[in-house]
Amino acid sequence: MLYQRTLKSTACALAILGSLALGGTAQAQDAVNLRMTIWSANEAHLKLFNEIAAGFKQNHPNVSVTYESLPFETYTTALTTQIAGGNAPDMAWIFETSAYDFVKSGALYPLTDTLKAAEGYNLEEVGTGATERWTEDGKLYAYPFSTSPFAVFVNNDLIKAAGAKTPAEMIAAGEWTWDNAIETAAAVAKSGKGGLVVRDFNYQAWQYLTSVWNGWGASPWSEDGKTCTMADKPMADALTFIHDAVFAKKAIPGPGETVDFFAGNAAMTITQISRASLLPKEKPFSWDLVPLPKGSAGEYALIGQAGVGVMQSGKNAETAAEFVAYMTNPENSAKLSQFFPSARKSLLNADILKKTNPLLSQEQIEKVVISGIATGKVMPGHTGFAQIQQMVRSNLDAVWRPEADVPATLQKICGQIGPLMKR
Repeated sequence: MLYQRTLKSTACALAILGSLALGGTAQAQDAVNLRMTIWSANEAHLKLFNEIAAGFKQNHPNVSVTYESLPFETYTTALTTQIAGGNAPDMAWIFETSAYDFVKSGALYPLTDTLKAAEGYNLEEVGTGATERWTEDGKLYAYPFSTSPFAVFVNNDLIKAAGAKTPAEMIAAGEWTWDNAIETAAAVAKSGKGGLVVRDFNYQAWQYLTSVWNGWGASPWSEDGKTCTMADKPMADALTFIHDAVFAKKAIPGPGETVDFFAGNAAMTITQISRASLLPKEKPFSWDLVPLPKGSAGEYALIGQAGVGVMQSGKNAETAAEFVAYMTNPENSAKLSQFFPSARKSLLNADILKKTNPLLSQEQIEKVVISGIATGKVMPGHTGFAQIQQMVRSNLDAVWRPEADVPATLQKICGQIGPLMKR
């Protein structure tokens, strides 16, 4: 279960912060130990983070930074539990899905003044579209350090062995559609390998299906977040398509099946481009990276965001904000962009991205990364997301069965989460 049943919502867990005192800057002679929670334990990521911390220490010799890796699947629950228990980190990565809760709850220290005061920071080059979810009353409460498009990683070897067209061939022929993508995945699945894996979904984190249902123009709620739209025709059509791909065509691994694309066991996987670091370095297969297939609503792109924020309740909030300013300045943002694409306009060009992403071709960078960031919608989020996520997840269990009544299930979901939309 992604979220503990006792956690009613992220917002509820954060509400107690109103009674906690704001921490200030420690005196220069005192040792300051900053702790940041992250959801990555990737060695390459940690190596870069530690290099950035060492760079900050050169001008702040009394400040040390340590990174605490929390499990991806239970990250938000673990973070809010730390906060509620009086053990808040100084800084934390935050999912885009729970951004509204953190920003509106008062859990985060305002960053705007510190970022603007940092020499050469140039906050103005980060567009309002990238910062919207992290801003309240004109103040930025977390910096979107990662604005990463979702795309399809492809195993060309498995697809060719199954006698199917590769996505690149379909793109060249104007045939890269969801119908054709699933047919290709089904062909590979018949060979005993996995077809298409929606990474991190695992029949629990349903929000990752946004990478599919956006192709139908579907959304779980209205643009203003006040109305449930899961029972509308676009969502019913999209989930019926996914259901058919799982149970009739066997193109998507079913519930309880674990298939790892990066181990060479699936034809395709939908995930963010930052996962390129998982591609095998030994005995690699022939791989490609392509945009999401065209759906009935046309071409589309999806962005996942991650923000880094400073906790109001931390003992050294001002120093932590200074570190965030250093970590996300233009120079370090360029370094981070090899894993976490930046929202800075100066870094969104093929020449720079090619230097920091040597695995990707010029065409992949332009058509997947740059185009995806420029045109993509951000993953859906909402206040009280933890409660909504769990409610939708438990009801969707009825969809992940061979004989499912998709429209009826979606009507039931809207009946349950509809009242939460109006809060």
